[in-house]
Amino acid sequence: MAIMYTTLAVLLATAVTFALTPYAFRLLGRTIGRNIRSRTQQRRELLLRRAAAEEQEAHEHDAQSAPATKLPESTSSDEDWESVADGKTPPSAPPLTPPPPSNADFAGVIAFFHPFCNAGGGGERVLFAALLATQHRYPRALCIVYTGDHAASKAQILANARTRFNIALAPARICFLYLGTRDHVLASRYPRFTLLGQSLGSLVLGWDAVTLLAPDVLVDTMGYAFALALSKWLFPAVPTAAYVHYPTISTDMLASLSDEVSGRGLNAGLGKGLRGRLKHYYWRLFAKLYSRVGGSVDVVMTNSTWTQNHITRLWAPSRRRQGKTHPITVLYPPCAVAELEAKIPLNAASEQKRTRNILYIAQFRPEKMHHLIIDAFHAYLLKHHNTTNTNTTNNPSPSSPPPPPQPKLILIGSVRDASDEKLVYKLRLQAQTLKPLGGQVDFVINAPWPAILTHLATASVGVNAMWNEHFGIGVVEYQAAGLVAVVNDSGGPKVDIVVPVDGEATGFLASGVEGFADAFEAALGLGGEEGFAMRVRARRSAGRFSEEVFARGWVGRLEGLVELRVGWAGGSEG
Repeated sequence: MAIMYTTLAVLLATAVTFALTPYAFRLLGRTIGRNIRSRTQQRRELLLRRAAAEEQEAHEHDAQSAPATKLPESTSSDEDWESVADGKTPPSAPPLTPPPPSNADFAGVIAFFHPFCNAGGGGERVLFAALLATQHRYPRALCIVYTGDHAASKAQILANARTRFNIALAPARICFLYLGTRDHVLASRYPRFTLLGQSLGSLVLGWDAVTLLAPDVLVDTMGYAFALALSKWLFPAVPTAAYVHYPTISTDMLASLSDEVSGRGLNAGLGKGLRGRLKHYYWRLFAKLYSRVGGSVDVVMTNSTWTQNHITRLWAPSRRRQGKTHPITVLYPPCAVAELEAKIPLNAASEQKRTRNILYIAQFRPEKMHHLIIDAFHAYLLKHHNTTNTNTTNNPSPSSPPPPPQPKLILIGSVRDASDEKLVYKLRLQAQTLKPLGGQVDFVINAPWPAILTHLATASVGVNAMWNEHFGIGVVEYQAAGLVAVVNDSGGPKVDIVVPVDGEATGFLASGVEGFADAFEAALGLGGEEGFAMRVRARRSAGRFSEEVFARGWVGRLEGLVELRVGWAGGSEG
């Protein structure tokens, strides 16, 4: 018993010493990191050998299946990729220029931390577009993805990426490593102190990842900054990058606690009383911790100017203290602009097919504010459309133009679970209660992409009501499809997307029920030539968010990471 107490005392004293001594703490991390790299080295070599063998097998299979087609001998990464992908460049492959000779043959392990890689959302589009650009730039590198999607095999995940996003990857040079602790980052696990719980849970998940395989470069594409900080502590010579879709906490979130305005986030007005003050203090303390953790990331990319501004406020001071020199930059997420432009024509003939319908494509979640749009559509009908119909009916005149056809509000979105189903039920009741709406609100649940394309090709207006939407891929899709966008006067849609082109508007900004109602009237009231001109401007504006633009930007950041790795690897343990 005495020996046990003595051992515990020694361990506690050692822990306190390390905690109070920054140098000792860093030394402890490096020591553990060296041990992890040593223990995972055999797996690393096995995966690299397997990738080379699969790649060679794919080359031989291509040569046998198409003997008449002989590819020219070259070391070009583009040609290597083409031979892997059945002799053809995937439809979504961006036309990148040949990479420069510097570090072009980098053959290390580039890891992506994305525990929900098979979810099929906008974040996953970013992941697979980044993997595609990475394989073009560094064809000899091994890309690994840390994921918790145990139910999906590598072949299934890659097939889903091709089906959902039209992105085809070279299977030989990609590997999925499966995590067993993903439940540690689920919000449902932490009914109290959710932000802190998920962040600490990401440390568990990050440990699970790096102990499977120590990478040469680590990129987080989901927003788990704490996992990157853990990697930096263990492997100082491993460059880290974060693609931030939204800050875990922001100054707007803190301000919303005292905000009484309807629609300003789910926590608006919750800062009252003792409980509200405690929540405010807790959020402020967490924001300081989040700022310190984010300061350790080497390369930071954000999906919008709105996110960039918030991340800069939170992370920039800590980054300066830690000597980070790469600026926090915006890299817009890849959107299916080219596909929409190809499948939905924008000309005089297509204008004749458009209805006066208003389209809202968004997951059925509370923050998407579907209820506000239903109320706004009701207000629009009462204030504008129904009044016109009534006056025309009561005062018929042969010379009066016929009233415009009544528009419909079409709500398209996915339903994930029982809580989403309950929300849809409430929204249906809301639409039925507002009698003038009649059957003019349609719900389309879990629609396939072809059905969504049909609605995009025939509607006139696309709406997004979320307050402080961080970017708004759906709004870009509206514009690329030729719809007039009506969006919340906040966040990414306001700052980055619905912006003037050549000094003229590409859509409308609104807030509140009356604001959206008036914006619907303005959008639907555009004349033929005026409306068509706005659609053309909006489509031209959407070109800034194409997959090709994203690929070029990603490659630039990735080259910086590889240069850091090559430069640091010789000087310290990674």
